[in-house]
Amino acid sequence: MGTSMVAVDRVGRRFGEAVAVADVSFTLEAGRFLTILGPSGSGKTTLLRMIAGFIAPTSGEIFIHGQPVSAVPVHKRSVGMVFQRLALFPHLTAWENVAYPLRMRRFDAREIPDRVARFFRIVRLEGLEKRRIHELSGGQQQRVAIARALVFEPDLVLLDEPLAALDRKLRDEMQVEFRRIQQELGVTTINVTHDQREALVMSDEIMVMDRGRMLQLAPPGEVYRAPLDAFVASFLGLTNVWGAEVTAVGPDRLRLRAGQVEWDQPILSSLASTMGSRVDCALRAEQVTLVTGAATDESSGGRVRGEVQDVLFEGDRVVYEIRVPALGGLVMRVIDRAPERHRLLERLHPVGLDWDDADLHVFPGG
Repeated sequence: MGTSMVAVDRVGRRFGEAVAVADVSFTLEAGRFLTILGPSGSGKTTLLRMIAGFIAPTSGEIFIHGQPVSAVPVHKRSVGMVFQRLALFPHLTAWENVAYPLRMRRFDAREIPDRVARFFRIVRLEGLEKRRIHELSGGQQQRVAIARALVFEPDLVLLDEPLAALDRKLRDEMQVEFRRIQQELGVTTINVTHDQREALVMSDEIMVMDRGRMLQLAPPGEVYRAPLDAFVASFLGLTNVWGAEVTAVGPDRLRLRAGQVEWDQPILSSLASTMGSRVDCALRAEQVTLVTGAATDESSGGRVRGEVQDVLFEGDRVVYEIRVPALGGLVMRVIDRAPERHRLLERLHPVGLDWDDADLHVFPGG
């Protein structure tokens, strides 16, 4: 185990009667990259701002390097920040922007040029030092902001949706680039985003929040493949969620019914269900198999039958929306990741749908 850089102990924050963050606890080891993921209003930005020192917790304590920091002002914490609005100084050159935090912290003036030059190399902006901010592209401005946050070598870097304003292609490129920089420097980083791809690509660990509460904290693969509840399952990836009723309980299996469909499902240790109880079922769109007739337009087999309602062509994949009458008219989404190998289905085309029981997640009903 590594050394704990950040420890959040039962931290909460209220604004009047509204609970923004409720009893959150976690530790983050030095050099790790944590992304806090959640929808608007989930409390993720409030939690980040408490770690930064912009907001004081209503309850609990935050530790950095083992020291409590709730009473430590922002400027005395060794924390670098990159915001969605980059807050670069337009009247200064890129070089002067990056040098600014060094001057504010009274670094030796003889050391500043070499340190700034090093970070321009790290963010791959050599040759652009003399340009003013308006003379740089959006991606270049982003790199200046990253260099400015890292140049004084803080203990911790906090990112508040810094890539949200970039277009999709540039955002994807910057996700990989920032991950490279973070790993090269080994700086402990906490990122806040609602972008699930960003969380999966950049992070060592992902925390999913909703309504101020931490729902799950785990490595990306575990959060994606073993979600702890239906919200986490639906928030990461393209996921089909529907309700079902427990109609029978065996020693190791449940009998479930949804609409006109019944099936047996292995019991998980985390799911204690009784006859008549409600459960939530979650199934990733890429884990649903389309079953179509080889020689006719009729569906052939499958666990349930449906009809294509919409076809979303996304280049490297096709997303089908399939209405399933037997599941009460549920519209299931199905991903074809190799569309060049298959005939593109049209609206109203009948299909069968199938899946592996092991891929279906079942949670206590909400």
